[in-house]
Amino acid sequence: MLFYSFFKSLIGKEVVVELKNDLAICGTLHSVDQYLNVKLTDINVTDPDKYPHMLSVKNCFIRGSVIRYVQLPADEVDTQLLQDAARKESVHSRQ
Repeated sequence: MLFYSFFKSLIGKEVVVELKNDLAICGTLHSVDQYLNVKLTDINVTDPDKYPHMLSVKNCFIRGSVIRYVQLPADEVDTQLLQDAARKESVHSRQ
């Protein structure tokens, strides 16, 4: 639930989602669910020459199981808060 809550706080921010098939999509995070499926709006592909069929797509839904990485805006991530939450969750799961 830690990552779900974290991604919920980034709704409305610009992110880059890299898929397991090497497709990288940049867009605004519109929504995320408990399976870490994401919906992006106003998307563009980082390599349009390789994926020309994606040029006409404006919004997309991405299944969480096909996501390799999510690149986040550095100024939007509170790393101290994230580390504290991870520690608390780790301690709670050990008990």
